[in-house]
Amino acid sequence: MSKVSQAQRLRDLLEDAIIKGRYPPGARLDPEALEREYDCSRTPVREAIQQLAMSGMVKVVPKRGTFVTQLSVAELVERFEVMAELEGMCARLAARRIGAEELEALREAHEACRRMAEAGDANGYYYENSIFHQRIYEASHNAFLAQEATRLHAVLQPYRRMQLHLRHRPERSLAEHEAVLDAIAAGDEQRAQTELVSHVQIQGERFNDLVASVQQLQQTGND
Repeated sequence: MSKVSQAQRLRDLLEDAIIKGRYPPGARLDPEALEREYDCSRTPVREAIQQLAMSGMVKVVPKRGTFVTQLSVAELVERFEVMAELEGMCARLAARRIGAEELEALREAHEACRRMAEAGDANGYYYENSIFHQRIYEASHNAFLAQEATRLHAVLQPYRRMQLHLRHRPERSLAEHEAVLDAIAAGDEQRAQTELVSHVQIQGERFNDLVASVQQLQQTGND
């Protein structure tokens, strides 16, 4: 097994910190502070930032610095449209290809989401929700599709996380998960795709919720 480079390790740590909200959208990443915090030299910091920029998680602005990507409402809607189609394709293929052990893992992920929703733990639900979606990506048995879905999922995580803090959203999300799970377990490809596309799409009241989430994240980034 090849050794993970320091730059890759740092990239993974920074990506995780961004996803968990430690660096909110719009926050500036100070290379010197990162060097001190992660006890590394300038080269791996520079390489890690370059990798994050390629993935779309940060934006490098000449003469100003590196900032966690802050998307406008229009940009977010566009990305959620693509995310919905990617995830819908994953669900359709999973309904056709999922194995018995993978289906059991998906059920376990769903039950973990249920426990967090019943406990009223939005942050806990956020983490278990990511695992549920990842199980579907993997069950598609299309490595390229799973990789692209995972990449865009990571970019959108801060916004999805904020939405889960809205009142009753975890409970509604859980019900939508159950419909997706039932369709995949039944091998109903079209229904699985339709249910997951509907789960991810931003429209109606959820569009208004997204606008509110973006405004809240912008305020956090400006604090």
